[in-house]
Amino acid sequence: MKTVTAATALLAATSALAQAQPQFSQMQVQPAATQASVINLDNRIVALERQLADLLRAEEENARKIGQLESTLQQEREASASRIAALEARLASGFTAPIEAAAEQPVEKPKAAVASTSSKPKAITAVASADGETDPAEEAYDAGYQLWKAGKYEAAIGALRAFSSAYPNHRRTSWANNLAGRAMLDKGEPRAAAEALLANYRANPKGERAADSLYYLGQSLMKLDQSSQACKAYAELEAVYGSTMRADLKKLLSEAKSEAKCRA
Repeated sequence: MKTVTAATALLAATSALAQAQPQFSQMQVQPAATQASVINLDNRIVALERQLADLLRAEEENARKIGQLESTLQQEREASASRIAALEARLASGFTAPIEAAAEQPVEKPKAAVASTSSKPKAITAVASADGETDPAEEAYDAGYQLWKAGKYEAAIGALRAFSSAYPNHRRTSWANNLAGRAMLDKGEPRAAAEALLANYRANPKGERAADSLYYLGQSLMKLDQSSQACKAYAELEAVYGSTMRADLKKLLSEAKSEAKCRA
């Protein structure tokens, strides 16, 4: 009886131990699985930190480049503003170019050319105000003239047009428009010159250089091989200004009519 009881107890103990082994195995495996998950999570966190660091570095680099670009743009703005201010100050206060006699005087016409520069004006005398200051408009015109005289025709055209725009009612506007047309002719642009000279005559027939514009209109038309049209310009000049024409212009007109073979 005791033997049966002992055997029964041993069997129960063995059964209990067998049931406990799976749980023990699970307890052994669970820490290993948890450790792998932690390692995997750490790796992901490290990767995310690296990506974040890369993004921050890229953002800092972009910010640095944007800062450099903004600095460059600001420098360009300041330089442009400085140049514009200097130009405006120069126009407002006048130029320091040497100023000579006011009247235009003729020079000998080149034999091989059709007198596009036959009557060369001299620099004008600046008009002094009551306080002794010179007229900036007079000096602005003279600046355009000096450019033309130096053969810088494109710059002269720009300066003379700027003068006419700034001082549309000034007595020198007729001079400026006429000289701009002559600069175009000297530059080798007779069609543009003809348009500018005709516009100057039509806009102000009583202008001080309206008669000159008619003469140089004829010269421009000759450059365009339109001698008959040139003769019409010369005829208009003679009809409108015949009695008041300057002596030098009369002489040039006579030579120009012979050159174009105009009928009497």
